[in-house]
Amino acid sequence: MNLKQAKDKLKQVPKAAGVYNFLDDKKEVLYVGRAINLQNRLKQYFQKNIDSRISEMVNTANDFIFIATKTLLEAVILEAEQIKKYWPKYNIVDRDDRSFSYLMISKTDNYPKPIIIRGRELKKFSPKNVWIFGPYQSQFVLHQALKIARRIFPYSTCEPNSGQPCFEYQIGLCPGTCLGKLSPQEYKENIKKLALLFQGNKQKLFKLLKQDNPEKIKALENLQEVALLQKEKDLSQPILERIEGYDISHLSAKEAFASLVVATNGEIDKSEYRLFKISEKNSGDDLRSLQEALERRLKHTEWPYPNLIFIDGGKPQIDFIANYFDRNNIRIPVVGLSKYGGDKLVFPKNTPRNIKLLISSLKPDLQKLREEAHRFSLSASRRRRRLNVK
Repeated sequence: MNLKQAKDKLKQVPKAAGVYNFLDDKKEVLYVGRAINLQNRLKQYFQKNIDSRISEMVNTANDFIFIATKTLLEAVILEAEQIKKYWPKYNIVDRDDRSFSYLMISKTDNYPKPIIIRGRELKKFSPKNVWIFGPYQSQFVLHQALKIARRIFPYSTCEPNSGQPCFEYQIGLCPGTCLGKLSPQEYKENIKKLALLFQGNKQKLFKLLKQDNPEKIKALENLQEVALLQKEKDLSQPILERIEGYDISHLSAKEAFASLVVATNGEIDKSEYRLFKISEKNSGDDLRSLQEALERRLKHTEWPYPNLIFIDGGKPQIDFIANYFDRNNIRIPVVGLSKYGGDKLVFPKNTPRNIKLLISSLKPDLQKLREEAHRFSLSASRRRRRLNVK
């Protein structure tokens, strides 16, 4: 692509979220990308020392076009729609359609819930019975987009009409299916709006919302997208794909255990749970019990490395572990959730602001992880078994 032509056109590109296409001399789409700042992102393609594959694509391209969006979530959804439409060469190089992520929602269930699947699973579902959205290049980004959308269009993953409020209902992410607060028809109307959002059919969605839920139009236009913003800064790095939560419990007067619970890509991953029996010398000291559990966990190099360590505790626990990490040159972000501080998030000193914003956006996930740590510890206490003790 002619550099002078590109520089002249870049002046017309807004500093807004959106989607861009690189085109060849036949106007065929070579690549679809998204950005929180279109102008800044597109400028990066014309710098020196860029990746060889990107350089090849830019040299092959004859032009680029762009579509600005009001939010990054819109850009994420539009990017997936355009990849599906054009299946561009440089989006699929070195991978196949089986490795992309898709969002699937049943059309026939009474209380359908969105499920993320891989391309290799598509053949299991009939288009008559499900909505399929995608492909998405990053499963992490799709998880975060779904979480953002759920704050506006709550959906249920719990047992309908169980009579017990689920955790998501208590934090406003479930509309109350567990308590029988809405009929299948009412629930499906909400899911239909979620489907319209992921279809990118903003016009029809806003028309429905104007009639039924006008306040949600404003919510959609003022989304808090911190998790997506962080990922946007470096799309090659996995951010917070694995969160590990730790809790110290006493199963008898002299025995202390540390429970390790895990969320992978935003989903509880029980197969990764572990229970550590704390040595007798540390059993009476929760801070050193926590340190012992982390020391032993980090020796397991065969386990996936955590992107975030979450501790059920406040400033004493966080300061103690942060000092231990500093002494041993361990570079893993740490956060605590202080129950006695009104569920306030507690960070070590000098935590970068962008990391604080990202982690703060995941607070409901951390609250859920804390409940899982307590449940796991209680279950172990009741059974008095040593399953997964390391």
